[in-house]
Amino acid sequence: MTPKLNAIWVYLSASPLLGLTATLLAYQLAYALYARAKFNPLVNPVAISVAVLVLILTVTGTPYQTYFDGAQFVHFLLGPATVALAIPLYQQLEKLRRNWIAFLVGSLAGSAAAVITAMGVAKLLGASLPTILSLAPKSVTTPIAMGISEKIGGLPSLTAVLVIATGILGAVMARGILNLMRVTDQSTRGFALGVTAHGIGTARAFQVSQEMGAFAGLAMGMSGVLTAVLLPLALKLFGFF
Repeated sequence: MTPKLNAIWVYLSASPLLGLTATLLAYQLAYALYARAKFNPLVNPVAISVAVLVLILTVTGTPYQTYFDGAQFVHFLLGPATVALAIPLYQQLEKLRRNWIAFLVGSLAGSAAAVITAMGVAKLLGASLPTILSLAPKSVTTPIAMGISEKIGGLPSLTAVLVIATGILGAVMARGILNLMRVTDQSTRGFALGVTAHGIGTARAFQVSQEMGAFAGLAMGMSGVLTAVLLPLALKLFGFF
């Protein structure tokens, strides 16, 4: 940057609200592109906003911690937003009562498949043990996945990147795969998206319908709890740590 622009940036970067402002503007830009593309899943707003923020931080030389000091308010809202998912799910309570066994089995099967395939492919490709363990909770929402990764000997920072990549890919690819498999029921589509693509998939599901979003949120929560409880036990049983 030129000296004048650099001086302006130094002044602005002293404000803790800069990170928050940059985050909101990046997402607004990404969402505008998403809407302009008629909500094509390939134009995923999360992927675009992440790319924009990475570019800004790289060009300006801003440390991530400086950015996060201002953007952490968005991070704080993840908790209330997750809890609020109970409201649309409550509206689907009757369907949940009728099919709770199927949803429980589906969550167990989906979580197990995500762990086994990720670790198996990484092993076949010659990845190190910490990398393999970092991949294990990749289909769980970020805060839970990072906690699991740390507990089982993985690298939480690597896990966070893998979780975000998994969510973006799941949100992009889910519609085509589910259509190819002729899965039309909204609750089933949402549940599948929540199991495989956690929070980003849930956000995508809510853009389709309230029912789909509600069951995606349910799947995200169930998969997170089951993985957090059962994965460390299973890895210890098989001698990973």
